[in-house]
Amino acid sequence: MLPRLFCNNFRRLKLGALPNGSLKVPNSHNSTLVPPILLQQNIVNFSLSGPVTTKNTKLKTPTNKAPSKSATDGDRVEYNIRDEEMYLQSLNDPDTFQSRDYGYLKESVVPGYTVQSTLIENRKRNPLTEEQYAYRIKKHLNNNRLKEAIDVLEIQMIEQDQVKPKTYIFNLLISGCAHAGSSSKAFNLYTKMQQYGVNVTNATYTSLFNACANGPWPHDGLNKARRLREILLEKNYEPNAPNYNAMIKAFGRCGDVTTAFKLVDEMESKDLDIQVGTYNFLLQACISDVNYGFRHALMVWNKIYQRRLLPDLHSFNLMFRCVRDCSIGDIKTMQQVNLLGSTLDSDEQSKINDNQLLNNDSQSSEIIDEAPGLVSHFPQLGSLAGPHEVKTPEDRLLLLGGFKGILNEMEKLQVRPDVKTFTALLDVVPSTAEHEIIESIRKHNVKCDIGFFNCLIKKRSMRLDYDGAKGVLNVMETAGLRPNIVTYAAMAMGCRNIDELRDFLTEVHKSRMSTPILEVLLKQGCRRRDFPYIIEIMNFISKEELKPNKQFLDTLHRFIDDCYSVLNASNDNPTGTAEFEAAFDNFKLQFTKWKDSLGLNV
Repeated sequence: MLPRLFCNNFRRLKLGALPNGSLKVPNSHNSTLVPPILLQQNIVNFSLSGPVTTKNTKLKTPTNKAPSKSATDGDRVEYNIRDEEMYLQSLNDPDTFQSRDYGYLKESVVPGYTVQSTLIENRKRNPLTEEQYAYRIKKHLNNNRLKEAIDVLEIQMIEQDQVKPKTYIFNLLISGCAHAGSSSKAFNLYTKMQQYGVNVTNATYTSLFNACANGPWPHDGLNKARRLREILLEKNYEPNAPNYNAMIKAFGRCGDVTTAFKLVDEMESKDLDIQVGTYNFLLQACISDVNYGFRHALMVWNKIYQRRLLPDLHSFNLMFRCVRDCSIGDIKTMQQVNLLGSTLDSDEQSKINDNQLLNNDSQSSEIIDEAPGLVSHFPQLGSLAGPHEVKTPEDRLLLLGGFKGILNEMEKLQVRPDVKTFTALLDVVPSTAEHEIIESIRKHNVKCDIGFFNCLIKKRSMRLDYDGAKGVLNVMETAGLRPNIVTYAAMAMGCRNIDELRDFLTEVHKSRMSTPILEVLLKQGCRRRDFPYIIEIMNFISKEELKPNKQFLDTLHRFIDDCYSVLNASNDNPTGTAEFEAAFDNFKLQFTKWKDSLGLNV
């Protein structure tokens, strides 16, 4: 009966909250204002058998300076939260007050509230400002410490200081994730923004699409970009020009060229500002299409001039990458494309395809001595007989106007080439034009980097010009550059015989030797089935006490299997087969001893 009576009387209490945090408990005799902590203590001490006897702990008012008063005729006794905290600390009786949990001071979490309701801004006496948090994050990002930058948000701000992050902090970190290509973490931060009720801005969406574009896995980035675009459509969000540029970049780099071109059409239909940077992102999309990328790039190039824009240095460098990596497509599809611009009607287009592109009538004889030039403001096909002649990178470069023609066009547009320009051109020019590129570098006073010299060494090594590749090392030394592992790996491709191999091993041994360089040398010897060459490499490993990796050993085992295949084939030349079999037997003997000396047979 007593518990029910207590519950019924407790329900009849009409608790009125005062502005200072006290509770007004009406009484039959007077209206006494009771602090929340005293009311909590009285309820805890209540039991069925009567009041609980504590350890001589008497209830005291939060302050001893003045006795408590009865609130009659509207008089009120006020208590503040700071006094209640001091009162709790003075009691120090866990048996009576359970634990020192000041949870009642926090905001209540009710259904419908976001995570932001659990955070108390300015919990510390002197919390850091948003600019100070942003400074720490920027400092980590500038030093490529993405994890430490994210810890400033997740550990210092949220867990320790319990400060609610704002939009600028999230955008700063998402931008850092985009720069590092960490799309998963970028979208994780985007989810936290929604959980904390932080506003998502245009810059947020731009950084998210950039994260998709810079990710290491194009398929995963494409799926994320498509999902994010669906979210924008569901929200009826109108992207701005930077949003569209980031979307074109994401879909283009991830291989969806069709969507990239459609997004540019949307920008034109919405009359958004389209600059040359937008078309540069389209050129990046063209690079991802190996079969038709060069054809798409020519269409984009013409579109730049039609919009009364001028290509910049980045445009030329991207076009050179299309020349190197992409094909022009089949003849039938190529004939449907207007390489000279899209301002002509269908009859004029057909006439160009029939007369100039295929060179089938008398008009072709008028331009027979003219060089092609499809990157100029007024493009011309020149003496090109047809798309079937455009097969190699050198042919595609000639279609644009050749090495000299392109540099002349850049000079007309006042575009100064840089080292990336000459590095890209070096990959596509014929071997006879290498000296012309070097002269142009001196003419434009361009400082070469290690990447250009590595490309030059690789080009000479591919045509087995070991002496020419070795001569580049002297030029690098004059320029104050030191060879790296890529330099020596490129030189290893040009070693043709055992004498050049020994000279190369001596040269590399002065600086450093690594297993990837030995793998390149081994593949060269296995391709030519040069047994003394391969044995020399194995002896070098034993002498220097190097440990071959799994790839190196797998290459040797594949070479042995290939030699067995040669012996099992038809014996058209018995004398040659006998010599090969004798050399192979000697190699197997040396190979077994070599493995025993390294302990690889265990």
